[in-house]
Parts: sequence; structure tokens; C-alpha cells
Amino acid sequence: MASFRSGRDDGGAKPVRAGLARRLRSGVGPTAARNLHGHVVQLLGQRIVSGELTPGEVLPPEATMAEAMAVSRTSLREAMKVLSAKGLVEARPKVGTRVRDARFWNQLDADVLAWRCSSMPTMDFVEKLSEMREIIEPAAAAGAARRRTAAQLKRMQAAFDAMEAAPDPESWTSADLDFHEAILAATQNELLISLFSVIETTLSSYFTMSARTASNFKYSLPQHRTVLLAIRDKDAAAAHKAMLKVIADTRANLSRKRSNDKGR
Repeated sequence: MASFRSGRDDGGAKPVRAGLARRLRSGVGPTAARNLHGHVVQLLGQRIVSGELTPGEVLPPEATMAEAMAVSRTSLREAMKVLSAKGLVEARPKVGTRVRDARFWNQLDADVLAWRCSSMPTMDFVEKLSEMREIIEPAAAAGAARRRTAAQLKRMQAAFDAMEAAPDPESWTSADLDFHEAILAATQNELLISLFSVIETTLSSYFTMSARTASNFKYSLPQHRTVLLAIRDKDAAAAHKAMLKVIADTRANLSRKRSNDKGR
């Protein structure tokens, strides 16, 4: 395999960290052949967001990277366009393609959000997502209570029934996601409805983590029932309060699990 060098913003060259060429190659195989540029986006995106490729680092030349990752230069160029649109890299004349600082990333891009959450320390992930949920979901529950239709309430009830009947954490998580999506849909606010498609993967990770760490993965069913009943009764204040309780209980469950693990 070819070895190569990389530079930083000051134009000075430094040896690429040992094994970078090997890491760039890893993960590119037969299963990726159907969509090579998409696979390269995932591979490089994860490594940038996790910090394996650091801000300010200049990536190897196109030909060298394509060879190391066993992809065509066309596939690599397409991947770089996608990563650039997400704010993760930028190309500079006479410098090359550079990894950008996190403040320039499109943090609400679905891929970037998923990569960040998967690479965060668990409690950092929990706290940041809990804070985001506290800002958005109680207000959404209140809006749903004010504006929901009978059909939208029926959808929430169906999701709740699926949560109640769930035989395992995976089924619970799927139904839980449906429940929260139904609430956002019932706000009849297109911006909030669109937001779910952005945070769906992140919420799924969060709900799965909570379900798997609880002694009873249905521990929050009563709180979800309270949210459902408040929305049914069109009581916006009660729906807001109940959703805050759902989020607080999930955060407490995950924090308790972490404390127990530390005490062992």
C-alpha cells in the first residue's frame, strides 16, 4: 500500500499518523460496492466526527486516498462534495481538503447528528439530547393537545397500545418512536414535523439505551399514558408537564445506571 503525507493550515507537512492509510482502506469491501461514494461518506464522516481525523488536518491527495480506500477518484470526489455540504471538510487552493472545526458542521444534518451521538461519551449524549428534548417536546405536546384531530389521537393511541404490548426492548423502542412522531405530527407545525426526520436516529439510540438499561423496559409507560390522556382531553398545560416528566424519568434512569456501573 502506498504511504503518504498530510499537512496542516500553515502549509507545513507532517507524517500522516501511523496506520491512517490502513484505516482509510478498512471497511471498504464487497458490501460497499453498490454505493461506494455513500460508503466513503459514512467512513470519513464517522472518523471526522469522532476526532480520529482532527480539525485542521489536511487529507492526503485525491489519488492517494482513492488508492488507499480502494475506490475510484469519481466516487471519492462525490463523497467529498457531500462532506463539504455537511460542513465537515473544505477544499483550499494550494492546500488541499482540510477537516473543519466542529463549529462549522451542520449539526442538524441527520448523518452528522447520528455520528456525533454515536461517538459521544454516554452521559454527554444523554445530557445534550435531554436538554434538546426539554426545549422541543413539552411544547410539542402542548401544541398537539390544542390542535390534534381525532385521527391523530387515534394514531397516538395505536402507538401507545403497541408500547403496552411490546414483548422486548426493540419493539418498545419502535412503538415509542411512533408515539413521539405522532405527537409532533399533531402539532400541525410543518417545521416540527420535519424535525423528527432529523432526530429520529438519535432518538432511537436514546430510547434503546434507556430501555436496555432499565430493569423493566416499560417503566415509563404510565408517564406516556398521562401524556396521551392530556392530549386526548386537550389540556395543553397538563400535556406539557407530563412530557417533561417523561424526559426527566428517562434521564434519571440512564444516570442511575451509570452510577450503579461506577459503584461496581
